[in-house]
Amino acid sequence: MKATIWHNPACGTSRNTLAILDATPDVELTVIEYLKNPYEAAKLRQLFADAGLAPRDALRLRGTDAAERGLPDADADTIIAAMAANPAYVERPFVETEKGVRLCRPQDKVREIL
Repeated sequence: MKATIWHNPACGTSRNTLAILDATPDVELTVIEYLKNPYEAAKLRQLFADAGLAPRDALRLRGTDAAERGLPDADADTIIAAMAANPAYVERPFVETEKGVRLCRPQDKVREIL
C-alpha cells in the first residue's frame, strides 16, 4: 500500500504517526516535509474534500497568529490561501492512502486508512 504523510519533524503527533506508518508492513511511504515543500491550494482542497473536512476544521490555531488574523471566521478560499502561503496554518499531520485521507490527530486515526 502507498501512503503519503505531510510531516513536520518538530511535531510529536506527526512523529508518532510516522512511526505507526514505518512499523506497518507493506507500506510504501512518501514523506513530505510540508514546511520545506509547502502545499499548493489545489492539494489542500483535495485533501480536505477526501478527509471530509472544511478548511476551518484543519486550521491550526495553536502556535500561530491565525486567530489574530481573523482566519477562524474567514471563508474557505481565504483560509486555503493563507495555508498555501504559510503551511504552519495547517493542522498536522495529514496522511493519504488509497483507502482515504485523515488528519491524524490523534495519531491512531491513521489506522483507519491502513
